[in-house]
Amino acid sequence: MFSFFKKRTHVDHMEWLGVDMHSHLLPGIDDGATDTLQSVAFIKKLHELGFQKLLCTPHIFSELYPNTPDTIQTALDSTRLALQAAQVGLEIGAGAEYMINDTFKVSNDLVSLPKKHILIEMSYLSEMPNIEQVIFNLQVKGYVVILAHPERYNFYFERHQRFHRFKEMGVLFQLNLLSVCGYYGKEVKKLSEYLLQKNYYDLAGTDLHHDKHLQVLTQEIQTGRLFNKIGHVDFKNKELFF
Repeated sequence: MFSFFKKRTHVDHMEWLGVDMHSHLLPGIDDGATDTLQSVAFIKKLHELGFQKLLCTPHIFSELYPNTPDTIQTALDSTRLALQAAQVGLEIGAGAEYMINDTFKVSNDLVSLPKKHILIEMSYLSEMPNIEQVIFNLQVKGYVVILAHPERYNFYFERHQRFHRFKEMGVLFQLNLLSVCGYYGKEVKKLSEYLLQKNYYDLAGTDLHHDKHLQVLTQEIQTGRLFNKIGHVDFKNKELFF
């Protein structure tokens, strides 16, 4: 695939990635899309940019966004109906993004992505002390753990050995597309480049929350800059989720 696209001078779409497996596009249930109208507008634009499938991953964070399978399914159903009415023919599904903190409980009925992949995150302030035990407990339950945007955790900026440990444990890494564009700052961009160099990323996602994200992402895609940065990476989005 890479050798084919390498000959092109300008790749201005996301068909090569195919599936966005991390986004906050279900209306009104976290800090992403505020209503169905905005959800449809965002999803329509991602479709135009070449995505063929979207997996929405609303936060599950008991203190702020106490979502449940029911709240997520209800929001997914209403979004699907709205997309049908707007004649937007893009397949959407849902999982969740779990905040790993003291209130998180491992169970058999967590909201997961297809094939029992579960997306997790931590606070940006400090590493969860028992994160390795939580990962192990999830794996014992049969989940495949995906660590969302590892490049954004500032406590790992100078602790690269932690990434090696997570990979030893079988954790998948998900890159935020905006990280390599410098959206979150120079240090995040630098760490994303390091992880790309180490070939540690397995998946990529937009982590789209709001219009500013979409504006920057659209510009990076349509100018070809995003593909030039990461188009050579063998992301498994299609393989795992299409």
